[in-house]
Amino acid sequence: MQVAVASGKGGTGKTTVAVNLAHVLAEEGPIQLLDCDVEEPNAHLFLHPTQHEVREVNIRVPAVNRARCTGCGKCVEACAFHAIAVLGEKALVFPELCHGCGSCVRVCPTGALHEEPRRLGIVSRGSAGRIDFVQGKIDVGAALAVPVVKAVKRAAWAGDVILDAPPGTSCPVVATIARCDYVLLVTEPTPFGLNDLKLAIELVREMKIPHGVVLNRAGIGTDDVQEYCYRERIPILLRIPFDRHFAETIAHGRLIVQEFPDWRIEFRHLWERVRRGGRG
Repeated sequence: MQVAVASGKGGTGKTTVAVNLAHVLAEEGPIQLLDCDVEEPNAHLFLHPTQHEVREVNIRVPAVNRARCTGCGKCVEACAFHAIAVLGEKALVFPELCHGCGSCVRVCPTGALHEEPRRLGIVSRGSAGRIDFVQGKIDVGAALAVPVVKAVKRAAWAGDVILDAPPGTSCPVVATIARCDYVLLVTEPTPFGLNDLKLAIELVREMKIPHGVVLNRAGIGTDDVQEYCYRERIPILLRIPFDRHFAETIAHGRLIVQEFPDWRIEFRHLWERVRRGGRG
């Protein structure tokens, strides 16, 4: 089963839920955690995995043989991302805009374009006890996160997998939760939390993925999030209270389920409800 832990906004406690859930499940058997928040991965700060493998993530971008290029503009017409222009009767490539689709190379009538690899980031793999840990990290200055996310997801195994998604509702989030069996949406009882939860709910409904809510920092703010979930018939699967001791534990890179053993039961119940599709 593949379960994504997502949120409409950053800072809600998404990674906190993902790493604590993975740790509890690892007590019962092997589990895999994929950190798909490739622009700011931080699950490793809690799990301290031993790294076994690192590989580059590349896309293939066009390069121009100026001797063959006639400046016909066929490549410009084929590019949906405006990554090629004709200047001075020759094609000019803007690699930062290229998505590596290869259309320009296929339509070039003179064979003036060929593809070369361009690095976007890395995917590392390691282990933390019985947690198989995979993390993606985009290079500084690279603009395309989705290929790195997809490279992380290609490492998924056939067993249970937890995916720590990027925050928000943008393309990297869509790439992360696509084909997942369930999405846990972590939110907080604040106006911003409710606003961005609504956006995330719209996304998972559009993608027709079963989902439920984890309410973090419960006890602060208002009851608007709970009332919204009740009206929309969205199950709240876990409430994590606003607690200074929890905040200190997280700030020091420790796990709630280690510092407060009673919470192991809560996270096990969370997983059981996810497996039942959010019921009971």
